[in-house]
Amino acid sequence: MELGKVYNHGGEECLGEVEYRLQCNDESGWWGELIFLEFIRIQDGTGYYIELSDGRRAACSLKKRVNKAVHGIPPRYYYYFRGVSRLEAR
Repeated sequence: MELGKVYNHGGEECLGEVEYRLQCNDESGWWGELIFLEFIRIQDGTGYYIELSDGRRAACSLKKRVNKAVHGIPPRYYYYFRGVSRLEAR
């Protein structure tokens, strides 16, 4: 897994650092899974931004993966992310 960051809807406030795995990155779209390094409450939905380890950044949607909690107190969850814009270097 690689390290990245997730930003708020405006793309300016960093919500937290994440470990992510980009599952698909082609012309038809990109998506993957991520987990926040620290406990953070995130609502499912669109408008988030993800910054990948190589500096590329794009808008994405996040959706909590049910039954994929990481052990710990408080629990951290895996999220499915799907790109809603092109990945571009910042």
